[in-house]
Amino acid sequence: MKPVTIFLMLIFAVGLQPISAQISEGVIQYEVTMDLHRNIPPEREEWKAMIPQFRSFNFELFFNEEESLYKPVEDVEADMPGGRSRGMMRFMRMPRTETHIDKNKREVTVLQDFMGRNYLITEALDIAPWRIGSEQMEIAGYVCMMAWYNDTVLDREITAWFTPHIQPFLGPDRYVTLPGTVLAVDINNGEQVWVARKIEARELPQGVLRKPTRGEKITRTEFDKMVREQMERMGTGGGRRF
Repeated sequence: MKPVTIFLMLIFAVGLQPISAQISEGVIQYEVTMDLHRNIPPEREEWKAMIPQFRSFNFELFFNEEESLYKPVEDVEADMPGGRSRGMMRFMRMPRTETHIDKNKREVTVLQDFMGRNYLITEALDIAPWRIGSEQMEIAGYVCMMAWYNDTVLDREITAWFTPHIQPFLGPDRYVTLPGTVLAVDINNGEQVWVARKIEARELPQGVLRKPTRGEKITRTEFDKMVREQMERMGTGGGRRF
Protein backbone atom coordinates (compact mmCIF):
# COMPACT_ATOMS: atom_id res chain seq x y z
CA MET A 1 0.00 0.00 0.00
CA LYS A 2 1.34 3.44 -0.94
CA PRO A 3 2.41 5.79 1.91
CA VAL A 4 -0.11 8.47 0.78
CA THR A 5 -2.95 5.95 1.01
CA ILE A 6 -1.87 4.89 4.50
CA PHE A 7 -1.70 8.55 5.58
CA LEU A 8 -5.26 9.26 4.41
CA MET A 9 -6.58 6.12 6.10
CA LEU A 10 -4.99 7.17 9.39
CA ILE A 11 -6.54 10.64 9.22
CA PHE A 12 -10.02 9.16 9.02
CA ALA A 13 -9.31 6.36 11.52
CA VAL A 14 -8.05 8.61 14.31
CA GLY A 15 -10.31 11.59 13.62
CA LEU A 16 -7.42 14.02 13.30
CA GLN A 17 -7.51 17.74 12.77
CA PRO A 18 -7.04 18.93 9.16
CA ILE A 19 -3.56 19.15 7.69
CA SER A 20 -3.68 22.95 7.68
CA ALA A 21 -3.85 22.90 11.49
CA GLN A 22 -0.61 20.95 11.88
CA ILE A 23 2.37 22.54 13.59
CA SER A 24 4.65 23.86 10.85
CA GLU A 25 7.56 25.12 12.96
CA GLY A 26 8.83 24.51 16.48
CA VAL A 27 10.76 22.32 18.90
CA ILE A 28 10.15 18.89 20.42
CA GLN A 29 12.07 17.91 23.56
CA TYR A 30 12.86 14.21 23.99
CA GLU A 31 14.15 12.19 26.90
CA VAL A 32 16.29 9.23 25.82
CA THR A 33 16.85 6.45 28.36
CA MET A 34 19.43 3.68 27.95
CA ASP A 35 19.64 0.39 29.83
CA LEU A 36 23.39 0.32 30.47
CA HIS A 37 23.39 -3.23 31.84
CA ARG A 38 22.08 -4.69 28.56
CA ASN A 39 25.43 -4.33 26.78
CA ILE A 40 27.86 -5.24 29.54
CA PRO A 41 29.78 -8.30 28.32
CA PRO A 42 29.63 -11.47 30.46
CA GLU A 43 33.28 -11.15 31.43
CA ARG A 44 32.54 -7.69 32.92
CA GLU A 45 29.59 -8.64 35.13
CA GLU A 46 31.23 -6.82 38.07
CA TRP A 47 30.49 -3.52 36.30
CA LYS A 48 26.78 -3.92 37.13
CA ALA A 49 27.56 -3.25 40.79
CA MET A 50 29.47 -0.07 39.92
CA ILE A 51 27.21 1.72 37.42
CA PRO A 52 23.47 2.51 37.45
CA GLN A 53 21.29 0.39 35.20
CA PHE A 54 19.59 3.34 33.50
CA ARG A 55 20.90 6.65 32.22
CA SER A 56 18.86 9.41 30.60
CA PHE A 57 19.78 12.15 28.13
CA ASN A 58 17.90 15.13 26.70
CA PHE A 59 17.60 15.87 22.99
CA GLU A 60 15.77 18.50 20.94
CA LEU A 61 14.20 18.28 17.50
CA PHE A 62 14.02 21.65 15.71
CA PHE A 63 11.87 21.75 12.60
CA ASN A 64 10.03 23.77 9.97
CA GLU A 65 8.25 22.76 6.78
CA GLU A 66 11.46 22.07 4.83
CA GLU A 67 14.00 20.61 7.27
CA SER A 68 14.70 19.40 10.79
CA LEU A 69 17.69 19.01 13.13
CA TYR A 70 17.83 16.53 16.02
CA LYS A 71 20.67 17.01 18.50
CA PRO A 72 21.58 16.74 22.22
CA VAL A 73 20.62 19.59 24.51
CA GLU A 74 24.07 19.64 26.07
CA ASP A 75 27.47 17.97 25.88
CA VAL A 76 26.57 14.51 27.17
CA GLU A 77 30.17 13.83 28.25
CA ALA A 78 30.49 16.89 30.43
CA ASP A 79 28.92 15.39 33.55
CA MET A 80 30.49 11.94 33.45
CA PRO A 81 31.55 10.73 36.90
CA GLY A 82 35.24 10.38 37.62
CA GLY A 83 37.21 7.32 38.60
CA ARG A 84 35.86 5.11 35.77
CA SER A 85 37.83 2.93 33.41
CA ARG A 86 37.76 3.79 29.71
CA GLY A 87 35.82 0.64 28.91
CA MET A 88 33.18 1.46 31.51
CA MET A 89 32.94 5.05 30.29
CA ARG A 90 32.04 3.84 26.79
CA PHE A 91 29.01 2.05 28.17
CA MET A 92 27.90 5.01 30.30
CA ARG A 93 27.86 7.66 27.57
CA MET A 94 25.54 8.35 24.68
CA PRO A 95 27.63 8.92 21.53
CA ARG A 96 27.00 12.47 20.35
CA THR A 97 24.91 12.54 17.22
CA GLU A 98 23.15 15.19 15.15
CA THR A 99 20.66 14.27 12.43
CA HIS A 100 19.61 16.76 9.75
CA ILE A 101 16.68 16.03 7.42
CA ASP A 102 16.22 17.90 4.13
CA LYS A 103 12.62 17.07 3.19
CA ASN A 104 12.82 18.57 -0.31
CA LYS A 105 15.94 16.61 -1.25
CA ARG A 106 14.83 13.54 0.77
CA GLU A 107 18.34 13.54 2.24
CA VAL A 108 19.64 12.63 5.72
CA THR A 109 22.93 14.01 7.06
CA VAL A 110 24.21 12.47 10.30
CA LEU A 111 27.10 13.80 12.40
CA GLN A 112 28.14 10.79 14.49
CA ASP A 113 30.77 10.57 17.21
CA PHE A 114 32.56 7.24 17.55
CA MET A 115 35.66 6.55 19.63
CA GLY A 116 36.37 10.27 19.96
CA ARG A 117 36.16 11.06 16.23
CA ASN A 118 33.40 12.76 14.25
CA TYR A 119 32.02 11.11 11.12
CA LEU A 120 29.68 12.63 8.56
CA ILE A 121 27.17 10.29 6.91
CA THR A 122 24.92 11.44 4.05
CA GLU A 123 22.24 9.10 2.72
CA ALA A 124 18.88 9.02 1.00
CA LEU A 125 15.72 9.17 3.07
CA ASP A 126 14.62 5.57 2.54
CA ILE A 127 11.23 4.30 3.71
CA ALA A 128 11.58 1.67 6.46
CA PRO A 129 9.28 -1.41 6.26
CA TRP A 130 6.93 -0.18 8.99
CA ARG A 131 3.81 -2.14 9.92
CA ILE A 132 0.96 -0.05 11.31
CA GLY A 133 -0.87 -1.34 14.40
CA SER A 134 -4.33 -0.46 15.74
CA GLU A 135 -3.14 0.59 19.22
CA GLN A 136 -3.33 4.25 20.29
CA MET A 137 -1.62 6.18 23.07
CA GLU A 138 -1.46 9.84 24.13
CA ILE A 139 2.02 11.35 24.35
CA ALA A 140 2.65 15.00 25.31
CA GLY A 141 -0.99 15.77 24.59
CA TYR A 142 -1.09 14.16 21.12
CA VAL A 143 -2.93 11.02 20.06
CA CYS A 144 -0.37 8.57 18.61
CA MET A 145 -0.58 5.30 16.72
CA MET A 146 1.82 2.39 17.00
CA ALA A 147 4.07 1.02 14.26
CA TRP A 148 6.91 -1.48 14.27
CA TYR A 149 9.48 -3.32 12.14
CA ASN A 150 12.51 -5.58 12.54
CA ASP A 151 15.82 -3.97 11.58
CA THR A 152 17.53 -6.99 10.01
CA VAL A 153 20.76 -5.09 9.33
CA LEU A 154 21.43 -4.20 12.99
CA ASP A 155 19.29 -6.99 14.45
CA ARG A 156 16.91 -4.73 16.37
CA GLU A 157 13.20 -4.66 17.07
CA ILE A 158 11.87 -1.12 16.62
CA THR A 159 8.52 0.02 18.01
CA ALA A 160 7.41 3.63 17.43
CA TRP A 161 4.45 5.82 18.34
CA PHE A 162 3.67 8.59 15.83
CA THR A 163 1.12 11.38 15.51
CA PRO A 164 -0.24 12.68 12.18
CA HIS A 165 -1.05 15.92 14.06
CA ILE A 166 2.57 16.92 13.33
CA GLN A 167 4.05 16.74 9.84
CA PRO A 168 6.03 13.64 8.74
CA PHE A 169 9.74 13.28 7.88
CA LEU A 170 11.06 15.16 10.92
CA GLY A 171 12.57 12.64 13.34
CA PRO A 172 13.72 11.92 15.99
CA ASP A 173 17.06 10.61 14.81
CA ARG A 174 16.52 8.29 11.79
CA TYR A 175 12.93 7.38 12.68
CA VAL A 176 11.34 9.68 10.15
CA THR A 177 9.39 7.66 7.57
CA LEU A 178 5.95 7.29 9.15
CA PRO A 179 2.91 9.41 8.19
CA GLY A 180 3.49 11.78 11.08
CA THR A 181 6.12 12.71 13.65
CA VAL A 182 7.43 9.98 15.96
CA LEU A 183 6.98 10.90 19.63
CA ALA A 184 8.26 7.66 21.18
CA VAL A 185 10.62 4.85 20.16
CA ASP A 186 11.45 1.57 21.90
CA ILE A 187 14.46 -0.47 20.75
CA ASN A 188 14.66 -4.12 21.78
CA ASN A 189 11.99 -3.83 24.47
CA GLY A 190 13.66 -1.25 26.68
CA GLU A 191 17.30 -1.23 25.57
CA GLN A 192 16.86 2.36 24.40
CA VAL A 193 13.66 4.41 24.75
CA TRP A 194 12.81 7.85 23.31
CA VAL A 195 9.82 9.80 24.70
CA ALA A 196 8.70 13.33 23.75
CA ARG A 197 8.28 15.39 26.93
CA LYS A 198 7.38 18.83 25.52
CA ILE A 199 6.21 20.16 22.16
CA GLU A 200 6.38 23.87 21.33
CA ALA A 201 5.04 25.59 18.23
CA ARG A 202 7.24 28.67 17.76
CA GLU A 203 9.34 30.53 15.25
CA LEU A 204 12.96 29.37 15.16
CA PRO A 205 15.98 31.70 15.11
CA GLN A 206 17.79 31.93 11.82
CA GLY A 207 20.58 29.35 11.48
CA VAL A 208 19.31 26.90 14.12
CA LEU A 209 18.58 24.28 11.42
CA ARG A 210 22.06 24.43 9.91
CA LYS A 211 23.17 21.09 8.44
CA PRO A 212 26.31 19.51 10.03
CA THR A 213 29.37 19.80 7.81
CA ARG A 214 32.38 19.04 10.05
CA GLY A 215 33.48 15.42 10.20
CA GLU A 216 35.16 12.67 8.21
CA LYS A 217 32.87 11.69 5.34
CA ILE A 218 31.90 8.02 5.38
CA THR A 219 29.07 5.85 4.06
CA ARG A 220 26.52 4.20 6.36
CA THR A 221 27.83 0.76 5.34
CA GLU A 222 31.42 1.73 6.14
CA PHE A 223 30.42 3.23 9.48
CA ASP A 224 28.37 0.20 10.58
CA LYS A 225 31.24 -2.11 9.61
CA MET A 226 33.71 -0.02 11.63
CA VAL A 227 31.41 -0.13 14.69
CA ARG A 228 30.95 -3.91 14.46
CA GLU A 229 34.69 -4.52 14.15
CA GLN A 230 35.46 -2.27 17.13
CA MET A 231 32.81 -3.96 19.28
CA GLU A 232 34.23 -7.38 18.38
CA ARG A 233 37.70 -6.21 19.42
CA MET A 234 36.20 -5.09 22.73
CA GLY A 235 34.63 -8.52 23.14
CA THR A 236 31.02 -7.28 23.35
CA GLY A 237 29.63 -9.46 20.55
CA GLY A 238 28.39 -6.45 18.64
CA GLY A 239 27.61 -4.21 21.60
CA ARG A 240 25.28 -1.25 21.54
CA ARG A 241 23.98 -0.27 18.12
CA PHE A 242 24.41 3.29 16.86
